[in-house]
Amino acid sequence: MRPNLSPDIALAERFLADLAARTHDGVGVTREAYGPGERAAHDLLRSYAADIGLALATDHVGNLYATLPGSDRSLPSILVGSHLDSVPRGGNYDGAAGVAAGLAVLSGFARAGFRPARDLTLVAIRAEEAGAWFPTSYPGSRGALGLLRAEDLELRRRDSGRTLAEHMAEEGFDPEAARAGRAFLAPERVAAFIELHIEQGPVLEAEGIPVGIVTGIPGSRRLRKARVLGRYDHSGATPRYFRADAALAAAELAVRLDAAWERMEAEGKELVCTVCVLATAPEAGFTKIAGEARFELDVRSVEAAHCDALFSELHALVREIEVRRRVRFELGPESGSRPAPMDPAVRAGLARAADRLGIAYRVMPSGGGHDAAAFAAAGIPAGMIFVRNQNGSHNPNEGMRLEDFAKACAVVHAWLTEAAA
Repeated sequence: MRPNLSPDIALAERFLADLAARTHDGVGVTREAYGPGERAAHDLLRSYAADIGLALATDHVGNLYATLPGSDRSLPSILVGSHLDSVPRGGNYDGAAGVAAGLAVLSGFARAGFRPARDLTLVAIRAEEAGAWFPTSYPGSRGALGLLRAEDLELRRRDSGRTLAEHMAEEGFDPEAARAGRAFLAPERVAAFIELHIEQGPVLEAEGIPVGIVTGIPGSRRLRKARVLGRYDHSGATPRYFRADAALAAAELAVRLDAAWERMEAEGKELVCTVCVLATAPEAGFTKIAGEARFELDVRSVEAAHCDALFSELHALVREIEVRRRVRFELGPESGSRPAPMDPAVRAGLARAADRLGIAYRVMPSGGGHDAAAFAAAGIPAGMIFVRNQNGSHNPNEGMRLEDFAKACAVVHAWLTEAAA
């Protein structure tokens, strides 16, 4: 790598500061998917990218592309980027750090007069945090790839009650093209997609490592409407052996699932199991034994077999608890997703780049979902690099040290320099 080629970290720092100022909500930042906050973020990026001479384009679902042209534009391009939307009252780095990294890397190339062999494109993806606004995943990246389902366009945003299609059209985009399955990105025209993101958990911080190289994005099995049906009885007049206590049955299931997860971890199986909601029904009262309880369950792993194993344990526990506690479980509909392994060649290239630069890294799975999963599902080689983050994610206190960000950018920069040749 030429010594005068380096990411423009100062530019990225200014961009992130401007972004925080423009989208501050009094507590954290709010950049609504297909709303004013996300629009302001895209407008800001457009201005920064134009200033460094990148060629700009927007697709039919609103993703923004800023391209440093290659010497052979017939070659498949490499995309680098992430999303600019946020959860309500979130932090400034989730998603935006990856966009700032792409800006820094392409600015560094442009500033040095370096022309890659193929196009290098920064992409700012719409609505990755759709789950906080619309009940769907990755509508921006799936829309770009022609994979957005028509029914997803009719989903309603949680705050406005209006559909995804309506919000897209209001922002000046073309939901009917998405409905028809139009693809702006053809997989054969994309050599790779790389996404830098803050780690959303505590692992890198706890281990004192600045960078993570991601093995895969987890799949999931989820229950959103599960309930336990027992019987309402008087809390003082009903002996234990007559009770059908839905609250205790639900609580026992949660505790025993946690124990099963612990056993699986001891066997070397990487997964997470979260009882996201555990509550009695509104009819519960102080002098009543709970006759109904509800719960929501989220099981994730980069190995689908691990999710399946824990769900097998779930069903066995349900049968046992039903008999012993005289209750009935209704697990309701199940939803989920398939794991998205990151491309082995991209992973190996990132590791080589980090080794050459002497930057410590940890090989690790992602805990959350990311747009890289949509690219991988479309058959595009995808990779992810994590930056150490303090104070978790999806909250106003997200932390990211600039020196860690600079190290992750250097790895991406070195990988791109090699991959773009």
